[in-house]
Amino acid sequence: MARIDDLLKAALIEAGDKPADTAKSDEKKAYSEKISANIALAVAEELRQRGMSEARPAPPGELGGSGAERRMAGGIGAKKVDVTWSTEESGLILGISIKSINFKDNRTKNYQKNLTNRRGDMLIEAVTLHRRFPYAVLGGLFIFDAGAATDNTPKRRSTFENAHSRFRLFTGRDDPAGRDEQYEAFYFMLLDASSRHANYTLYRVGKHDEKIEIHDMICELVERVAVRNPDFYEYDDGSLRSVNS
Repeated sequence: MARIDDLLKAALIEAGDKPADTAKSDEKKAYSEKISANIALAVAEELRQRGMSEARPAPPGELGGSGAERRMAGGIGAKKVDVTWSTEESGLILGISIKSINFKDNRTKNYQKNLTNRRGDMLIEAVTLHRRFPYAVLGGLFIFDAGAATDNTPKRRSTFENAHSRFRLFTGRDDPAGRDEQYEAFYFMLLDASSRHANYTLYRVGKHDEKIEIHDMICELVERVAVRNPDFYEYDDGSLRSVNS
């Protein structure tokens, strides 16, 4: 098992048991925020281990002052970003946006109710950041409860399959002059976690039947950073190395 899997599983278990779908909205909101925050901490720790020592968020005191998520100035306003790596010389180099849908809608009994709103939030985030930092590598990680893959009916596909169709247009930004609303890479996670276990599967958006490892997701993002910044960094077996080192 890769280091990031150990970090991620510990983070998900620490988030505790998921409230019932019928729980109060504030309980569900708190759980979703905890899941996103814990995943952000795990991913940022992995980035620091791969050569991005200033990656945030971090536990209190680890990066000197505040190690919390960073509020970045953008092209159409400031924006809090879940995971960031930035330097004084370059500004934002890598950002990862994390969103989730963890609960069924009590009326429809599926997970699709907030999908359009979540997509809108993520696209606004991409536009805001890319307009100010066109060379920044942005990754999207959208987490679904595992039930989103099996909430289909004879009349509709599952939320998970529908999401692949709705997000496919917004991944694969290979050119810094490309569309601001696109992410350089976008991934979906199906999650089944509690205080006792953490199971997840990861997919590239648009490929709902092709699982990948989260280690590979991190490698892909790190390699894109090296490609965007060849005068400063090289990709070295999953990590980032300074050209001058």
